[in-house]
Amino acid sequence: MFKTSPVIVGLEVGTAKVCAMVGDVGANGALNIIGVGQSRSRGVRKGEIADASMVEEDIRNAVVEAEQMADVEIRSVFLGVTGTHVRGLNNRGVQQVLSVDREIAPEDVQDVIKNAKAINLPADHQVIHAIRQHFIVDGQDEIRDPVGMLGTRLELDMHVIHGKLHRLQNPIRVVKGLQLEVEDIVFNGLASSLAILNNDAKELGALVIDLGSGTTDYVVYAGGIIKHSGVLAVGGDHVSNDLAYGLKVPLGRAEQLKLEHGAALLDDSAKGRTIALTSDLGLPEKSINLEHLRKIMSLRLQETFELIARDLEQAGLLRALGAGVFICGGGARIPQLQRLAEQVFEVPAYLTKATSISGLKSALDQPEFATAIGLVRYGSFHHQQKRANRDRLTQGLKQTLTTFFKRS
Repeated sequence: MFKTSPVIVGLEVGTAKVCAMVGDVGANGALNIIGVGQSRSRGVRKGEIADASMVEEDIRNAVVEAEQMADVEIRSVFLGVTGTHVRGLNNRGVQQVLSVDREIAPEDVQDVIKNAKAINLPADHQVIHAIRQHFIVDGQDEIRDPVGMLGTRLELDMHVIHGKLHRLQNPIRVVKGLQLEVEDIVFNGLASSLAILNNDAKELGALVIDLGSGTTDYVVYAGGIIKHSGVLAVGGDHVSNDLAYGLKVPLGRAEQLKLEHGAALLDDSAKGRTIALTSDLGLPEKSINLEHLRKIMSLRLQETFELIARDLEQAGLLRALGAGVFICGGGARIPQLQRLAEQVFEVPAYLTKATSISGLKSALDQPEFATAIGLVRYGSFHHQQKRANRDRLTQGLKQTLTTFFKRS
């Protein structure tokens, strides 16, 4: 018998796997994960749909499995999106305070928010998130709430994440083809950060790197807010491709070697060691130099981290990572990846799991589930906001009716 209480579902359509994560929110607001469904992903390349029919079947399988585990009927999802077309930028909106007494009113705040959102994007792009950073009143920075302050010029810095409209619509169309509603789309990097960062880390400054199969998504927090985001078209699959080319083995065998013998750093333990590969008949086929294998992996992973570090340096954020680097995604399982990140970014690095969430330990402890869990957490915030808006509307209506009846 399906539960009738509302549930929140995060759907990640990744390059390696499709994952449907089911959560519910308790009376105290605590998020609880109650089900997860997975399917091997066959129609996604670099985080984007390449074969819609295959993706539809994989989503269906993941959703059915999640429904059975959670004992719910899934009707809507929060859908994760990524891809090299996704970009993040910071924009500043400006609004003159026109009231006679120069007191900033809620209407001034709404106007400056509109101005900050009005960025000059290409015609084929769509805003995914418009995230407030902080207000500025007559040059005074780092203001959280300017209502009631006096000033003549109100400004707002906002981080805007956007992507190509049609490429964002493709996964939405596939999901809707399964008679599921998409409540909202969420950038995967943002979702992962919601799953693994606590408020202290956000305040101190943190870089979240989600190392997936087809892409690497990253987000930077400082002073409690998102300052920067990005996507690299590089992931675990590219490491496997490098190994296949460098070791002259089939791609499937390269993936197996990566998982069984790979590491992010080259150390003395690999020197002089070889790996004997056997054919399907059990006969010796060839031997692989372990030092060569790990050198190939290390070079690709180091390049990936260095690309992110260079981007953060240009944004003036490389020295703002007081809490360190937090790594999630399937690639987080590569041995010694943490040490490599510490060498490149020169701050502590951590292999992470979901925080401040209860429920299925088998899902919460796995770094590759960070995005799907974060989608559920985003969904819980979304629902709380809708409920708060409804309550305010209801309260306002009650006050209006009370005033009306008093007058009559």
